[in-house]
Amino acid sequence: MSLTESTMIPLGTACPDFTLPGVDGRLWSLHDVHTPTLLLVVMCNHCPYVQAIDDRLNALAKAYVDNCTVVAINSNDAVTHPEDSFEAMRIRAQAKGYVFPYLWDEEQAVARALGAVCTPDFFLYDAHRRLMYRGRFDDNWKDAARVTRQDLKEALEGLLYGKEPLDPQHPSMGCSIKWK
Repeated sequence: MSLTESTMIPLGTACPDFTLPGVDGRLWSLHDVHTPTLLLVVMCNHCPYVQAIDDRLNALAKAYVDNCTVVAINSNDAVTHPEDSFEAMRIRAQAKGYVFPYLWDEEQAVARALGAVCTPDFFLYDAHRRLMYRGRFDDNWKDAARVTRQDLKEALEGLLYGKEPLDPQHPSMGCSIKWK
């Protein structure tokens, strides 16, 4: 495991278009999103940083289902990390009861277009699909009981209620993406 911090691409960056297969058996694209906000999460199965927050991510997706579409994308190389294969993604999504689409970026094109470098890496977009937040989920990835600041939730609520982007925005950290 190699600890990596997100690259903090510029706010206002346009969301890249994508069409990717989901573990639910359908193709998902940016055009399927009709909520005022979109949260793209680059994640995978094996990363302990993702495993530590995925229940919190699922709870956030449930709480904001009417106002924010959460889409998880796995871009890891399944040859070197078979625990991140499409079939393993399907099994994990079902076991964890994900309420959001979990998509397979086998060619790694979406991760590259996002400027993603780690798992998890979070990208929150407004209704015009402009980046308004990129950073950490909260201030304690390891222990939910010790969280004192829910950065992503604060950014989402600010966006929904017309406030300025969260400042400061702290990078997410996690395992490096397993590039081909």
